[in-house]
Order: sequence, then structure tokens, then C-alpha cells
Amino acid sequence: MIEFYNEQVKTYIERKQWDKELQVENFVDNDQTKISWTSSLKNFLKRHIEMHFFPRNVVSAMYRPFCKNCLYFDEYLNHGVFLMPRIFPEPELENVAISVCGKGGSKDFSPFIHDLLFDLNVQEACAQCFPFYTYEPVESKSKNLIEADGERVGNYIRRENISDAILQKFQEHYADRRITKEDIFYYVYGILHSRSYRERFAADLKKQLPRIPMVDDFQAFSQAGRNLAELHLNYESGKMYSLKEIVTGTLNLKVEQMKYPKMGKNTDKSRIIYNSTLTLDGIPPETYKYVVNGKSALDWIVERYAITPDKKGKSGIVNDPNDWCEECGNERYIIDLVKRVVHLSVESVKIIEGLPELTF
Repeated sequence: MIEFYNEQVKTYIERKQWDKELQVENFVDNDQTKISWTSSLKNFLKRHIEMHFFPRNVVSAMYRPFCKNCLYFDEYLNHGVFLMPRIFPEPELENVAISVCGKGGSKDFSPFIHDLLFDLNVQEACAQCFPFYTYEPVESKSKNLIEADGERVGNYIRRENISDAILQKFQEHYADRRITKEDIFYYVYGILHSRSYRERFAADLKKQLPRIPMVDDFQAFSQAGRNLAELHLNYESGKMYSLKEIVTGTLNLKVEQMKYPKMGKNTDKSRIIYNSTLTLDGIPPETYKYVVNGKSALDWIVERYAITPDKKGKSGIVNDPNDWCEECGNERYIIDLVKRVVHLSVESVKIIEGLPELTF
């Protein structure tokens, strides 16, 4: 794609020498098997900007809850990187961020936590992002200014987004000097999962960003948030729920489209038909109580881990989750993932239902 784009730049420059009125819209080749034009990419062409491929820009990113994709992260080829270069600038730089639904969404409010780049629509109505750190390249400001209010990490200055003033406020309010900024961050994640919080402020959460109260039991919500984060961030390596594997004939581990079996007019969600040779049985009903962005975590897995051709255009690109299994070196990756997501869902529901009522 980059090679094709650069050829377009070269040809466009040549054409403009004798056709001064040539417009980019009338010039570009819209062959979808070669390129996907955006308004920003056309502007770069108009400005004669060439692209270069950098292997380090290939990273993992969260496309939908519990569903990673490979991403080429680049300021030119991604249509709108927003503030992500300041939040997850490089895979080696640690960070965690809480995402919530944007304003005006129709689905119930839900939070999610990330430790890598994520898509704008990982949450409904354009996800809003609250990271623990932000990073700024060293060369962007004078050395004296940036080192005064941040910590040097490689080629970046790292800043904490929970201020010293907020830390002091929490420590004084709860009369506990042991409270840390990390405790407050996970406290927020716990509060956002509280059912009493989400029910009490449901109307407000549709219209504005969440406001965080200082509840009576800080430690309960902070520890719950920390436990939830551990489950959600480590979803690929966490414990697996003991589902029964029902094999018919010779076992095939390739997946095309998982589905729930039909029982007359009803759907049996205690089982997943993985493929024609394998069914996973014994999914507890509590699994479906843990919901992110309008679907249960398991429903996201069933929907996204399927062979899907490009439906919007004629690019010929096919997403095949079996390729991801090969890259991970684990042909049972998706089967194990189903079991892990069932476990984390059941445990998440236990933690959420165990939270105290919201009093402050």
C-alpha cells in the first residue's frame, strides 16, 4: 500500500506540471485492493508527502473488548490518532488506561481497562480515555521545563495524571497517608463498576463524563477495582473455566464462525458450537452478566473470532483468527480464550455483586 501511495505521489507531481488545475479527487486511483483513501491521506498526497515503512510500528491493539488485532500505528496512515501517541507511544512504555462510553450513547454505561493501544469504538459513541500516565517526547519542550514536572523515561517525559493535590485530598479525607495514586486509579475502576453507582447516575452518564464520589468505604472499591483490572488485563493468560469438550469424529481446531445452538425458538447459551467437530459445554448463566459495550465478554469472542472478509469494500482482505493462533504458537488459543473469558466473567460478576452500596 505504501509503495502504491508513493507511486501516486510521484505521478501526481508529474501531472501537476502540465495540468495546474488537477484536483486530487479526480486523480487518485480508487482500486481498493491497493489502497484505502481517507481525506487525510489525500491531503498528504496533495502536499507531496511520501511514506516509509517502519517495522517497529507494527503493534498489537485492542479492537473490541478482549479482541486484539495487529495494527500499523502511524500518524500518516491512521486516520486520526488523537492523543494515543501520548498514552501508548511505544509498546515498551508501561501504562494503563480506563475507557468509558462517549456521551450520547444508547447502550448501558460500561468501563474497560487497557494496557495497550485501543480502537476509538472499543466503547460506544467514541471511547473516552483516562490513562494513569501520559508521555511527551523530550524534544517537544525545553529540558528544564519538562524535567521539573515529570520523570524521564527513555526519550519521553512521563507524567502522572492523578495530581499531588488529589492524592493529598484523598489521604486527608480518609485519614490514611498510605493511600497511593495507584490506589486511587483502581478505586475509580471499582466505582465505575458499581451497580448502585451506575443505576443512581444512569441519566448523567448518558450526557456527561463520569464524576467520581468519595465513598465511605475507599478500600473496598479500590481493592475491587484492582482485582477486576487483574482479570481484564490478563485475559489471555488467566485461569480457564472447566468447560466440557464434546468431540465428534476427528478433532479440527480451525474456527470459521462459532455459534450458540438453537433449542426450538430459543438459543442454548450454555454451549458454544466451536466448529463441526467440537462443542464447548457447561457455560454458567452468570457469564452473560458481565457486559462491556452492550455485549457480554463471551458474546464479543463469539462474534469477533470468525473468518470475515472485508464487508465494506472490495479490498479482498480477509480476517482469519486462525492466523492469530499461528502467530501465538498455540493452535488452541481460541478454545483456551473462551474458557478464560468464561472464568473472568464469572469472577467479575462475583466482585461487582460483592461491592457495598454507594454511600458518601
